[in-house]
Amino acid sequence: MNYESISALSEEIQKQGQFLQDIEREVSKVVVGQRQMIHHLLIGLLANGHILLEGVPGLAKTTAVKALSKSIDASFHRLQFTPDLLPADLIGTLIYNQREATFQVKKGPIFANFILADEINRAAAKVQSALLESMQESQVTIGDTTYPLAPPFFVLATQNPIEQEGTYPLPEAQVDRFMFKVLIDYPEREEEMLIMRRGDSSHANQASPVAKPEQIIAAQNLVDQIHLDEKVENYILDIVFATRNPEKYGLKELKNKIRYGASPRASIYLVKAAKAHAFLQNRAYVVPEDIRAIGYEVLRHRVMISFEAEADEQTSDDIIKLIFGHFEVP
Repeated sequence: MNYESISALSEEIQKQGQFLQDIEREVSKVVVGQRQMIHHLLIGLLANGHILLEGVPGLAKTTAVKALSKSIDASFHRLQFTPDLLPADLIGTLIYNQREATFQVKKGPIFANFILADEINRAAAKVQSALLESMQESQVTIGDTTYPLAPPFFVLATQNPIEQEGTYPLPEAQVDRFMFKVLIDYPEREEEMLIMRRGDSSHANQASPVAKPEQIIAAQNLVDQIHLDEKVENYILDIVFATRNPEKYGLKELKNKIRYGASPRASIYLVKAAKAHAFLQNRAYVVPEDIRAIGYEVLRHRVMISFEAEADEQTSDDIIKLIFGHFEVP
């Protein structure tokens, strides 16, 4: 359905977007704090983009994804990535039936709406590639047959940033498949007090189904129709191109700080994520604040800093902050 006016689309967004508040409420019943993580999970869901969560163990990454899937009444599989995991353990395989003398397909756990790839950097590259191919194509090939993955298909991968022994770090080209890279920090003191008082997780609240997968798909279709002004489009392109050729945009000090700039996927995901952020604000159009609200999560794993930047103790977030501060908001 195409909406001829922004006001008509805005009314439809307010009408169809109410269930997202219910989802956020249910997830917040289970997860103490971590409002930003929950917010970005909802944006990724609306924008049909996969998310990489990075944080030390115990910060409710797994709990949040489980709660999200339960609140949407969707199928969920958690995959603990280990060094001995094989691609067949993920996507499935062909099993020979001796009685009928035929091969039968045994589908793997990838056939679910929500996939949690726990500690993705623990598995070998061929397993990581099998997952990332499913993310990119939304389909799986077993033998000679290709099987589509039922929408919504949402992958959340976690990795531990402090323990690198026995891990297989994701190559930059594979990390680029994720729309967001979300950094999870420790809870505030008051939040940890509540976590401590809850103690045993068996006594914690449980999320209840408040939405259907069909509602997510309908909301995703609405997100695609959100208006993006040409000035905002140019604002996005200025930011992305400045990561590739900073000196051409008056950022000579960054020329030797950036090894590789953001890929074209950055432009695509900035648009999608900004539209999803506008949807959560009940708006039918994107404003520059939407870009700034999701810019770090989209760009931080796509802007590769140089050794010089590392020597100056600068991170990709520091570089992105300088770029955002340089351009005038349209």
